[in-house]
Amino acid sequence: MRIVRLDENVKTDILSSLLKRDPNHYGQYADTVQSIVDAVKERGNEALFAYTREFDHATITEETVRVTEEEIAEARKQVDENLLSVMQRSLENIRSYHEKQKRNSWFDAKPNGTILGQKMTALASVGVYVPGGKAAYPSSVLMNIVPAQVAGVERIIMVTPPGKDGKVNPVTLTAACLAGATEVYKVGGAQAIAALAFGTESIPKVDKIVGPGNIFVALAKKAVYGHVSIDSIAGPSEILVIADETANPRYVAADLLSQAEHDELASAILVTTSEELAKAVSEEAEAFVKVLSRREILEKSLENYGYILVANSLEEAIDTANAIASEHLEIVTRNPFEVMTKIRNAGAIFIGEYSSEPLGDYFAGPNHVLPTNGTAKFFSPLNVDDFMKKSSIIYYSKEALQKVHQDIIAFAKAEQLTAHANSIQVRFEDEQQTGK
Repeated sequence: MRIVRLDENVKTDILSSLLKRDPNHYGQYADTVQSIVDAVKERGNEALFAYTREFDHATITEETVRVTEEEIAEARKQVDENLLSVMQRSLENIRSYHEKQKRNSWFDAKPNGTILGQKMTALASVGVYVPGGKAAYPSSVLMNIVPAQVAGVERIIMVTPPGKDGKVNPVTLTAACLAGATEVYKVGGAQAIAALAFGTESIPKVDKIVGPGNIFVALAKKAVYGHVSIDSIAGPSEILVIADETANPRYVAADLLSQAEHDELASAILVTTSEELAKAVSEEAEAFVKVLSRREILEKSLENYGYILVANSLEEAIDTANAIASEHLEIVTRNPFEVMTKIRNAGAIFIGEYSSEPLGDYFAGPNHVLPTNGTAKFFSPLNVDDFMKKSSIIYYSKEALQKVHQDIIAFAKAEQLTAHANSIQVRFEDEQQTGK
């Protein structure tokens, strides 16, 4: 990995380079995605099944598009019992963590005749997109479905691309069953996002779409936003490690590569105060790359977006981490909890040398759907609130409104909204006529 002495120019250049990976910069695909979305919106199942034949090389019909109970039972038999046990334990951790996030409605009644409050209501239906094909991502299934289930969403609809045989990966399907999906459909890509957003003869329209996917899925979510809600327009994966001379270089190198292997656009950055550690991590990373299975992806990822930055101080390292606002942030320093208190921008923060990033991906419980491309400055991890909406509650008795009605009328007239003022005034016109 390249080693660079950190300064303001280097920081600016790296931020600029990282932002180029944003899905919004891939406009050459936007027209193609929009045509797919429009076709599914207009022609429903006909277009949906045609795109499935074209892109997934699978023949799906109205009779076969929805996964049956028999298919779920068959899939579960194919899953290794040890993996099934691991998924169940992971599920318990994820559910336990997200149950602590759930908020209740509240009401504040006062003696003056007013009641103010906030009513929390789960979304009625949610669509969960899960990548498919040859790969299986049961962790993504659990992370997207469980918080929706904890929130109380009644209809959780999962979509995932089928294999050429028209079947869903058995591990993916089993995870969906464990997590609480109410329906699973064998469709993927931009066409699946469009189906969830607008509905077809077979797939119902949902209120919100969540879940990871390739650039076509990301752009499709962007195209349908407003017709439905979405979680985010996710970019490539990223990790940043803050480390000092006390860190184990072998551990740090392994953690950096854990994200670099996702794809060629993934970023892996170490910010350290120790030149000795920087050199050692670079050597360890090079040795790991030679023996890991995704060598070609790792090499390209590190070449494009891999950095070891040597900072002049720990404060400079922290400032750099806050500027980059990484999806995953590991802190491996002498006093990691103290450093954590100074971090403002990060999707997930991993503290200490035994809290490596894959712990969060698979098992600890916090959600691994995290803000990317610097959006951790204003976005949060996927959570229970994402599957709920809030309604304001307002009640005033006649006596309570009477005390403030002239204030409201004055405010409305100041904005030249006389109908607003009249709406309040008519409630007291009898009293005004009688002089009360």
